[in-house]
Amino acid sequence: MSIILTLINWSVAGDGRAAVTDEALEMALKDKRYLARQLKCALGEGACDPIGRRIKTYAPLVLRGACPNCTPSEVKQIQQVLAHIQRHYPKEWSKILKQYAGQ
Repeated sequence: MSIILTLINWSVAGDGRAAVTDEALEMALKDKRYLARQLKCALGEGACDPIGRRIKTYAPLVLRGACPNCTPSEVKQIQQVLAHIQRHYPKEWSKILKQYAGQ
């Protein structure tokens, strides 16, 4: 849910996945429209872009506390996004837990 993330300031990581800067992540978390689209994607209520697909892949692993394919930076950023959603979007957070925590 990284995850919620933005397309600004991407750099390609060694494994071919795009890495997101902390500054870009902060910008994305402040963009309510962008975040709403990503939440709809994560909940299966809307179309997904590449970021949304990545969130759907990695968020369940981070929620369970184990993401073997995630870098430490990705885990930190995904946790930051999940904490933001929990604080600012409690209804969506509840749905995310129901949908992903048991996977």
